Parts: sequence; C-alpha cells; structure tokens
Amino acid sequence: MGHACDHDHDTTALDAVSVRQRISEAEARCQADGERLTAPRRRVLELLIEAGEPMKAYDLIARFGEDGQAAKPPTVYRALEFLERRGLAHRIASISAYVACAEPGSDGDPLHAAAFLICDCCGATQEVTGEQALSLTRAAAAAGYVISHTTIEAHGRCPACPA
Repeated sequence: MGHACDHDHDTTALDAVSVRQRISEAEARCQADGERLTAPRRRVLELLIEAGEPMKAYDLIARFGEDGQAAKPPTVYRALEFLERRGLAHRIASISAYVACAEPGSDGDPLHAAAFLICDCCGATQEVTGEQALSLTRAAAAAGYVISHTTIEAHGRCPACPA
C-alpha cells in the first residue's frame, strides 16, 4: 500500500520457503474441508502472503499474472471471496484492502474473530488476538444470535511512527 510518512521503516518480507509453507498449509486445510485451492485462489493468496501488508483489489488484479499480465477483475474478486470464506484472508473495510490471515485456524476456528491495529501514518497493519470480538461472539450466542464473522479495526500510530 505504500508509506504515507516521510521516515524509514524496517520491512521484513517472508522468504520464499516461508511463503511456500503457508501456501502448502492453506492447500492442506482446503483439502481437509473438501475444497480446492485452485490456481487463481492460490495466486491471490500468494500475492497477499508475499506482500506482508494489506493490498487493494486493483493491486492484486494488476500483479496477478506472473508474466506481467493483469487478471480479469472477477477472477480476483471470486478468489478473495473464497479466501475470506475459508478464513485464509481478511478484508479490512476501513482501508478497502485485503490481508492474508496471520494465523489461519490457529484457534480451531477458520473464521476466527479478527482484530487489526492499523497505522494511519505508514499503513502498517498487524493482526492481533481479538478478545473483544470473542466476547462479542459469546454475548451474541447467549442472546441466540449467530455471528458469521467479526473484524475489529483500530487506527492509530505504530511504534515506528512519531505521534
């Protein structure tokens, strides 16, 4: 998404082995659920994992083809819809972007409550444990309400950005 601030940041990209491992884990999860991580779904997830930060759909469309060819928008949007439904990616509504789930299914729920800390200066985004979201889910269950998904977004400044 790029930096809006005028100071340097340490960015740590995942190495190719880590990206392949996360893709393999996603494929195994899909297979275990009787789903397929098709080539377009895999490519979109790969782009999100490699980015290590939220990406707008039009950036995914532009970078989709490994040969520099853009994808057709429906291809990317269908892949994003699948990845969200499977808990492999999240949509961050306040910045209209998507991010690979940091720990898909780590709490036993593929559609776990996601919470994000978003830096308004540099755009850094960190997924954190959403205890408040879990509380909301429990309160909803007690009221007989079923929540399909919860995303909490908190905006502020990361430690690298001056207040």
